[in-house]
This record gives sequence, structure tokens and C-alpha cells, in this order.
Amino acid sequence: MRNRLNYGDRHFEDFRVAMRDYGWVIFENALDSDFVAVINEDLKEAYVKRRAIQEKNGISSNMAGTLHHLVEKDNFSLPFIEKMYCADEIAYFLSGNYILNGFNAVIHTQQQHPYVSNMHRDVRTFLGDTKLLVQMIVTLDDFTAENGATYFLSGSHKTDIKPNENYFYETADRAVTPKGSIILFDSNIWHAAGENKTIKQRRALTLGFTRPFIKPQMDYPRVLGYDFIDKLSSDQRQVLGYNSRIPESLEEYYQPIHLRMYKSDQG
Repeated sequence: MRNRLNYGDRHFEDFRVAMRDYGWVIFENALDSDFVAVINEDLKEAYVKRRAIQEKNGISSNMAGTLHHLVEKDNFSLPFIEKMYCADEIAYFLSGNYILNGFNAVIHTQQQHPYVSNMHRDVRTFLGDTKLLVQMIVTLDDFTAENGATYFLSGSHKTDIKPNENYFYETADRAVTPKGSIILFDSNIWHAAGENKTIKQRRALTLGFTRPFIKPQMDYPRVLGYDFIDKLSSDQRQVLGYNSRIPESLEEYYQPIHLRMYKSDQG
């Protein structure tokens, strides 16, 4: 397939054509094995914390193996954002500056059927050529047909038609790729996590990026704290949404240009 590229020697035109024709692209060899190991180690504690909240609030039935909003001060998330994987490609797709919409993960094990296993797309309204959201999957284990590599119905991002599920599973391509790969895909494409038929976990990060004027799933600047901004690079500030905050008082609203919470280059 023409939508499989090597991250280190990728060419922009190949990305553009792949996203236009297929709606998704694989970049292999994007993350080194040491960083993948750090992420997988951090996910252990992160899952215990989130699973406890899911169970306490009575929403655990179809959320096994799902971890949401992993941005924290002392885990892998800030170093990951600092590396700015696929920054040029995301900026092209979204026509300029972008922010993080969600920073999540999935630990997919045998006989688990979380909601991500259902055929779905990640926007409820078909937007056609208007691009507001792009998704990223980071493979933390090898993705194989046996352990549930994601299904993508190539080209389905072009039309506002929900495919028949039988047709989807018979026709969709599989994102079979080594760990350390990055998959970018148009939020309009129909996709689904496959069934893990092995005894081993299949782990992945799942991130979304939007234009800055769209509300993220979590207020990451407030989570980290407004005073944490001095510890962040300019790229981290942008992606985490520090340049597109909403003032909560007249004091915050009436500020000189360089101190305004929503910057003029955010769309």
C-alpha cells in the first residue's frame, strides 16, 4: 500500500496523497524502543488509577483497558509532546496551529470488548473537506492480525455514508505494523479495533488534535496549572492549549496583547 512510510525519510507529498486517497497513513520506526518501554511502564500505574474511577462511578462495563487524559507533570506525556511527532503533517492537515484534543491509551487484551472495538468514526457530523480533527495511534506493541490490528475502511473519509458492518469487515484494510509506529488518520474515516486472539496485551496511545478554537476533551492548562507554563517549551504551550485559553474574569480578559489568554494566531 502507498500509505506506509518510514518516519525518518518520509516525504511530505507521500503523506498528502495518502491522506487524500486512503484517509490514513502509517509512519514506521517513529519512536525508539527505549521510549516505548518508558511509556508502557507508566501506563501500568495510570490504568490502575483510571480503572478505579471508572468502577467507582459505575461506567466500567465497556471501558476495560481504556485510559483517558494521560497528560501529567511527571509521566511520559510532556516529553512525548516535546518531540512533536508529525508536527508538519498535522499542521498541514489542520491548516495551521493546532492543540491537543485528547491524550488517551488502550490496553487491548483477549476477550475484552471496549467501545473502541465497535465500527465508528471519531466525529458525529460528517465534515467533508473541512478538516477540524486528526487522530494519531502510537503502537506500543506490534500490531498484527492476530492481536487486533485496527481496521480502516480506506476511502470512507470521503463520503457521508455509514458502511454495512459485514462490508466493513470484509473490505477494510488492517494497520499491521511494528511497535513504535505512528498512524495518522482523518477523523471522518470508519475504523475499529480488531479482536485480540492472543494471550498478550496490545497497547497503543490514541491522540486527537484539533484547530485551537475547538474545545478539547480536557482543560489541560488547568490540569497542569497556569503557573506551570514557565516549565514548558513554546511547542508544549501551543499543543497543550496554553495559547488558546478562555478567560474566566474581566481581569483576565482585559490584558495587553502579549498577555492575552487567547492569542491572535490561533484561528
